[in-house]
This record gives sequence, structure tokens and C-alpha cells, in this order.
Amino acid sequence: MAIPIHFVSGKVYPRLTGGRFNNWRIAFVIVTQLLYFGLPWLQWNGHQAVRYDFASMRGYLFGLTLLPQDLTYLAGTLIIAALGLFLWTMLAGRLWCGFSCPQTVYSQIMLWLERLLEGPPNARRKLDAAPWGAEKLLKKGGTQSLMLLFSLLTGLTLVGYFTPMRELAANLAAGHIGPWESLFALGYAAFTWLLAGHLREQVCKHMCPYARFQGAMFDDHTLLVAYDSARGEPRGARRKEAANVAAQGDCVDCGLCVQVCPTGIDIRNGLQYECIGCGLCADACDGVMDKLAAPRGLIRLTTQHALQHAPAPRAWQRPRALLYGGLIATLTLAMLVSLWLRQPFRVDILRDRAVMARENADGNIENAYALRIFNTLPQARQYRLVVSGEGVVAAQPDTLLQVPADGDRSFIVTVAGDPNVLARGSHPITFELQDAANPQQQVSEETRLLMP
Repeated sequence: MAIPIHFVSGKVYPRLTGGRFNNWRIAFVIVTQLLYFGLPWLQWNGHQAVRYDFASMRGYLFGLTLLPQDLTYLAGTLIIAALGLFLWTMLAGRLWCGFSCPQTVYSQIMLWLERLLEGPPNARRKLDAAPWGAEKLLKKGGTQSLMLLFSLLTGLTLVGYFTPMRELAANLAAGHIGPWESLFALGYAAFTWLLAGHLREQVCKHMCPYARFQGAMFDDHTLLVAYDSARGEPRGARRKEAANVAAQGDCVDCGLCVQVCPTGIDIRNGLQYECIGCGLCADACDGVMDKLAAPRGLIRLTTQHALQHAPAPRAWQRPRALLYGGLIATLTLAMLVSLWLRQPFRVDILRDRAVMARENADGNIENAYALRIFNTLPQARQYRLVVSGEGVVAAQPDTLLQVPADGDRSFIVTVAGDPNVLARGSHPITFELQDAANPQQQVSEETRLLMP
């Protein structure tokens, strides 16, 4: 579906409105910010519930400890998110942009702060056009100070997902926050202040790639905010008692739909890539229709197919939806099964390059390996090492290997092979690591035994 481009120039001063779409937007702002600002303070099993620790290279997610070897879960999550974006865009257009995109959410918060100190749209226009003076300097300075303060809070909260939030807050109160924490907090704050406080809709119209490729995922059954031109035209001013005049459309050309639009477009011009699907124009129009005793829905969330009064397709008649949904379900199930079967420890095996192969006192050929065990449990654990393979006669150490709680430890392991059994070359062997307290928990890794 081709989406026409309509250029809107000048600063946009959106008017606030009420209605169900606006209520949903406020709810999403509240929920997303409660999650963002609240999660770093939540504790789980003695750890911050959601945090990634660069020092130990461990991620904590509600009691689940993730190691660098678990990057496959991150890759799977990103693939599921991409497929979810494709599915959501095909089904519901840009409702993500209008309600839960961080740029939209923070722009809305900045708009509230601006309105708090500078007043409604007309007052802000007059203030911007007025020469600089004490009043303008006071209002603009207060607005920017509030925006910068909020931006700084978002930046510090972001850092709190990597540095323990309570430790960060204590250091901040004591006035000795670390250099990298300061750098990232100030950097994220600066981008929040610039993008949400000043560029706002320009980011959606000119910088966001989502708006550019979404048309390739739309079809005639995609939900979008649309103006019913068959019902609304010909538009023009009229009185309440003239609402049923056949020659007059329901649109009274009041312009409220344009005044409340955060990107400054006229929804009556048809589908436009600048539209973020927020539905505020529908709220404003419904209010006008109520005053005129006309039916709501002149501007509504609908589909191009429905505007033509055609029957909606069945689910199986939209192959892309089935494809995206099936892939998401399959990947999600595979990740859940993998997490369920995942053992609470990992092992890395590297050959000791200083000792490739050597003959020991018994006449056997000995190889050395660096064994690193990662324990993700909150208790110290002991592990038993079993080395198997053709010709393997001994492995050292043969005692239990102690690893600290939520930590890792490296060991030097030697494996001896019988040269009378093994020919020259490389031979496969298996390292099997068992939890001494729970032998059913075990992992195995294959490596090679070199015979000179």
C-alpha cells in the first residue's frame, strides 16, 4: 500500500483533548514509566531483579542468571521482537508509535511540562513570538529546567540497570558517582532532552526508519486511524438542527482534528506516513459529533477495507498473520523449553597452549586443559569431573571442584591417554561435569586429545 507524503512545516503546538484514545495514551505513559523507573529498585533473591553486571559478565532477570554463553536467548528475543513488530504493524498499523514508543511517551511528558509553565497552545505561540524579557526568560528557563531534570532522571535510571540502583543512589547522594556512570547518564539525558523536548514530531517524521518501511507491511485490512470521507463530505459549518440535511456532510470543518494532532497533519487528507495512530483526532471529532447530536466515528480506528463497507476477512485468509504468528509461537516455545532444560552451571574448556602434549612418568601421553566453571546458583557448589573417551586412562584433579556462589573458577586439568591404544593424531574425548549434590544436573563438552 503506497502512503502519500505531506510535508508539515513549522513548530507544532498540539492542543490537549480528552476521550478514550487520550485515556489510553495517559495509561501507557503511566505504566511504561512505572516499569522503567521501578524495575531497578526491585530486589529478587538478594540481587537487583533486572540488571546486567559488566564486571562479572552476568545478567540477572527475576532470579535467572544469564552468562555470556546465553547470548542465544538475546538473539532469540530480538528475532521474536522483530517478528512481533512485523505482525503488529500488519494488524494494527502504527498503534505502537502512538501509544508506547519511548519517543512518543517522553514527548508527551515534555509537552505536559511545557504546558504546565507556558500555558495552552495560543499562549505558547505568543510566548515564542514575543521578544526576550524577564517573563519569557523565567518561563522558558523553568520549562527547560524541568525537562533537563526529568531527562537526567531517565539517564540515571538507565545506568541503574547496569550499576546496582541502590548503590548508585547512595553514591549520588554522597557526591562521588563514577566517571562512566556520569558519562552515560548525561549522554542519555542529553538525547532525551533533545529528541523529546525539542525535536519531538520531527523524529517521527524524518529520523525514525519505522515510518519509512511500514507501508510495505500495510494492507487493506490493517487497522489505522482514518477519516470517513463518504460520510463527512462535503464539509462545512452548520448548525445542530441542520445535522440531518442530506446535502451536508457531517464534517463541520472545525479544524480540531488538526489542532490536537501531535505531528500537525490533517487526517482528512487521507493516509499519511506522518500519522502515528494516536487517535487524538478521533477523540476531538467525537466531542464535536456529540455536540451536534451526530453519530460518533467520523474519524475512527478502522481499515481501508471497512471504509468501503466490505466484509472483514477470516484469520486464515491472512497468510502473513499466520506465518508471523506461527514463527513467534515456535521460537517462544523453543526458548521456553531451552530455559526449562538449562542447567544452573556452564563449563568452558580451552587447551593449554603451553603444554600441547607431553609424556608423563607412567609413559602415557598427557594433555593439559584450562577448565572454567560458571556457577549461577546463589550457593557455593561442588562438581565432579568425569573424562571419557577411547584410550583415556587418567584425569587430574580427581577430587571435587569447588566453585563459589554466583561465581566462576578456573582449574588446570590433565588428561592422559595410552599410546599403545591411540594412534598418532587427534582423538575425541568428553568432559562431563556433575553437581555433586545433584548428579542429575550435568553438562558435557567435547574436546580433542592429541597424540604426538
